[in-house]
Amino acid sequence: MEFVCKFADERGQVQEILESGHSEADVREKYAKQGLLLYSVKARGGLSRILTGSFSVGKKKLQLEQFLIFNQQFVTLIRAGLPILKGLDLLAGRVAANELRPHIEAVRDRVKQGMLLSAAFEEQRVFPKIYITSVMAGEKSGSLEEVLDRYISYQRIALAVRKKVIASLIYPCVLITLVACLLTFLITYVVPKFSELYSSLDATLPEMTQIMMAIGLTLRDYLPLAVLLVAAMIGGAMAWSRSAKGARFMDSVKMNTPLLGEIWMKYQVAQFARMLATLLTGGIPLVQALETVGDSFDIYLIREAMKTATKAVREGRTLSSALAGSKIMPDLVVEMVEVGESTGALSQMLNSVAEFFEQDVETSMHAVMSLIEPAILLLVAVVVAFVLISLYMPIFSLAERMH
Repeated sequence: MEFVCKFADERGQVQEILESGHSEADVREKYAKQGLLLYSVKARGGLSRILTGSFSVGKKKLQLEQFLIFNQQFVTLIRAGLPILKGLDLLAGRVAANELRPHIEAVRDRVKQGMLLSAAFEEQRVFPKIYITSVMAGEKSGSLEEVLDRYISYQRIALAVRKKVIASLIYPCVLITLVACLLTFLITYVVPKFSELYSSLDATLPEMTQIMMAIGLTLRDYLPLAVLLVAAMIGGAMAWSRSAKGARFMDSVKMNTPLLGEIWMKYQVAQFARMLATLLTGGIPLVQALETVGDSFDIYLIREAMKTATKAVREGRTLSSALAGSKIMPDLVVEMVEVGESTGALSQMLNSVAEFFEQDVETSMHAVMSLIEPAILLLVAVVVAFVLISLYMPIFSLAERMH
């Protein structure tokens, strides 16, 4: 869920931002740990944002590509020997993304006042947790340049995989949209025209034709109401999915969806392995890295699994046994992590896991799309054939009677 939070910052200034959380108690606890004075917390559902036309500038709304470009430029300036503050000063006015620029300027101002770079980024509450943790590790180890290079490499790979998945889904989505428009036109416009023709002829219609006429006339008369009802159901489902119970249910539906559910889970596993490997390579302790990875996921079931695994590792269990206990990760991941732990090459093994599952996702997506596309075309052919046959059967019957 999302909450509108009004609080006082370290300087005593009252601010109002949109904060994500599973409940109001979670949000209040988060602010209490940071020592901030929280005035009010009000729940805000997804439907209200759509109706008011307002959207948050949360971490999901930042343009990933623009943020990646900023980091590439930032690393280049640091590598050239410029101080961090000077680099931020040069980049603050040159950021192309309008939603990113004010946050970079605010980071520059806070660093100028003596705040650590990681703390300045965290204060903005819009940057990914994995990025903030990586910067913190770079500051502590004195290797900020190397840490940012690893983060950039991670984001490049993640962005490439995401683009491939989206590209695979574009054609089926366009095809389904066009099919829906075609069927809506046939049933709500063409069918009623034939109904008027047959009514004027006072012809006896076959049962198939009567069913099609009833469907067409009903949809024509109630189409606006049906559209509003579907929109309301979608809006309500989106709002409900932001609650803990709704998020758990939606995640279960995604995981159990035939064909696509397995691919979706493999993609999440690849993201988990890639993020954890990036943090461990940057020198982040395992427990802190697991906490950061868990906070970086929007998937409720994975967040809960990461919390369980983090607690188990903190209590002294190995990562492989903790992941096995979460019952989310595939057995292959658990086995490969166990090998990585026993050989002391956990980060390298996690990178191998990520590469394996990313390739598997790409291959599976191509295979599924090659099945879905002809299936959609076959379904369209069957539906259109049913409509046309039901419409023209009475004409053939009338022609036979005239002969």
